[in-house]
Amino acid sequence: MASNSEKKVAAIVGVGAGLGAALALRFATDYKVALVARSSEVIENTANEIRAAGGIGLPIRSDATVAQQITEAHDQISRDLGPLEVLIYNGGRRPMGRLMETTPEVFEETWRLHTLGAFLWAREVVPQMLSRGSGTILITGATAGIRPWPTSAAFAAAKFAVRGLAQVMARDLHPQGIHVAYVNVDGGIDMPLLRDLRPDAKAEDLLKPSAIADAFWYLAHQDPSAWSHELDVRPFKEKF
Repeated sequence: MASNSEKKVAAIVGVGAGLGAALALRFATDYKVALVARSSEVIENTANEIRAAGGIGLPIRSDATVAQQITEAHDQISRDLGPLEVLIYNGGRRPMGRLMETTPEVFEETWRLHTLGAFLWAREVVPQMLSRGSGTILITGATAGIRPWPTSAAFAAAKFAVRGLAQVMARDLHPQGIHVAYVNVDGGIDMPLLRDLRPDAKAEDLLKPSAIADAFWYLAHQDPSAWSHELDVRPFKEKF
């Protein structure tokens, strides 16, 4: 394990109590980690947990849909931690609703968080990555981006769009040394909110956040001779 001064820098954008926190904790084992979210509670608590374990965690409040705030967050990361090696974009908004149940406001807000935010963050960090010829951008996907339900009018449209963006970026940036990958999280993630919605769910029915984080770690450390662009993760009993 590298010393703190030797560690590279990773940023997790969208740190909530489930997958986002697990990603931050996993990458903090060998990276200096920036934890980015609009609210402070989870990023502060997770950063404290990282520091207690001897790592470096920098909590940053920032809205992923506002370009100026993204620039300010990236400047703070570069100033306080160093150049960004790994960006994980983990948009988390998941509204339920059929076409006629979904308002234009919800549709646009969902697209802005999942798709526009990934676009803005990528445009912010890619120039620095191109200048050195290396870097990794990982995007959290979902079943709705591949096989949506009728109740995913806003969510599916946003996830299909960000999946398309990830493909565009991969074809553009892979030859220039930047690894881009999309992770299809195909199933429910074991976290407090989902447990409230599905109280009868067994542990084996859900994805463990720490196990998903291991998959992201694997992608971030693939040899360039065998890069993946898309990776599916799902519970062993999930139908697909």
